[in-house]
Amino acid sequence: MGRAFEVRKVAMAKTSAAKSKVYSKYGREIYMAAKAGTPDPETNQTLKRVIERAKKEQVTADIIKRAIDKAKGGSDENYTEIRYEGFGPGNSLIIVDCLTDNTNRSLSDVRTLFNKAYGKMGVSGSVLHQFEHRAVFEVMATEDQILEVLLENDVNVLDIEVEGELVTIYAEPSEYGKLVDVLKENHLEPTQEMITFLPITTVEITDAEELAKFEKLINGLDELDDVSNVYHNVK
Repeated sequence: MGRAFEVRKVAMAKTSAAKSKVYSKYGREIYMAAKAGTPDPETNQTLKRVIERAKKEQVTADIIKRAIDKAKGGSDENYTEIRYEGFGPGNSLIIVDCLTDNTNRSLSDVRTLFNKAYGKMGVSGSVLHQFEHRAVFEVMATEDQILEVLLENDVNVLDIEVEGELVTIYAEPSEYGKLVDVLKENHLEPTQEMITFLPITTVEITDAEELAKFEKLINGLDELDDVSNVYHNVK
């Protein structure tokens, strides 16, 4: 496909504020997963997957334990998953996923940022159809290695891209758990793994003023405590 995985994350030193945001995000996700099932990751596969992702983001064992203990303690704290879609500067399309205990606050905060960037919120589905929901894995291996493992374990994938020794696997989100297990069993440790939204087509913002507005909007959304993920179609 040649899109070279537009949303690849570059390893960068996180500021203390960014770390705090990551800890808060995973603390909520772990708490909700533990509360929805059992607080034991050995019997709760959803919780197990969240913890695995948290560890890869360097979330401390203490944060993970506290979130699970909170669920065990019967806390009545609750969070709602909500998704907003909008149109930003330079023909950008944006999806904002939130995990929040106050949907009115989340909507107000997100709308304010869109308005400041001279963008606008859209109705449900107005942007989503321009993205593909995908499980994505990046693995340091050869194409032959990956193909052999996938065939032997009957894993359904949508596409594979190869760039040197880096193989990117695209699959339906429903295959995420199976891929995690198959790669681990075959000693293939992903450098990146996630369920994400990939834009069907991308845009490039060349106007400096529009680009500045877009970057301010994305940075503002990233800084909101209620926001768990932001996806867009800008290169």
